[in-house]
Amino acid sequence: MRIRSLFRVLPAAHGLSLFTSGAQAAYPPASQYLQSPPAPNQARIWFYRDANPYDGTGTPYVRLNGTVVGVSELGAAFFVDVPPGHYHLTVDSYGMDYNQTSDIAVGPGQVAFAKVLSNQNWFYGGGGGRSPGYKYDTFYVWTMPPEAAVPAIAQSYLYGNATQTSGSPYFPR
Repeated sequence: MRIRSLFRVLPAAHGLSLFTSGAQAAYPPASQYLQSPPAPNQARIWFYRDANPYDGTGTPYVRLNGTVVGVSELGAAFFVDVPPGHYHLTVDSYGMDYNQTSDIAVGPGQVAFAKVLSNQNWFYGGGGGRSPGYKYDTFYVWTMPPEAAVPAIAQSYLYGNATQTSGSPYFPR
């Protein structure tokens, strides 16, 4: 009887894996966009997040000088073309820690990189018995050198750039 139950679960599990992998297939690989230059008289800031199986699955907002410019997804990257200047990079987070934010100055034609990281075990508790308890993600955004960022972005999918609108000052169209 247990073998029959297993055969009932396997097709459902296989369908679930196809569904989750299909979600990423809907977005183009970020590697296609790595060599494209920023818009004229603009700078480009890339944001990315590794597909680490031990990271939290939250999808926090990424902000430049307090304005939302995107959403951080596991295994995804996006870029924003901005006017040259100084920017304070933040990511929404339940937990508060030191070194969660970064500051960056970019000039015309310059490309900068920022990595979003998570610590899903910063706030946890509850549980007991059969209850799993709770875990709240604490997110960080750190500037990264190109030699570390470019290979990671090349393995990511592009998320968010197709939906950028002119309603935000950071999405010039």
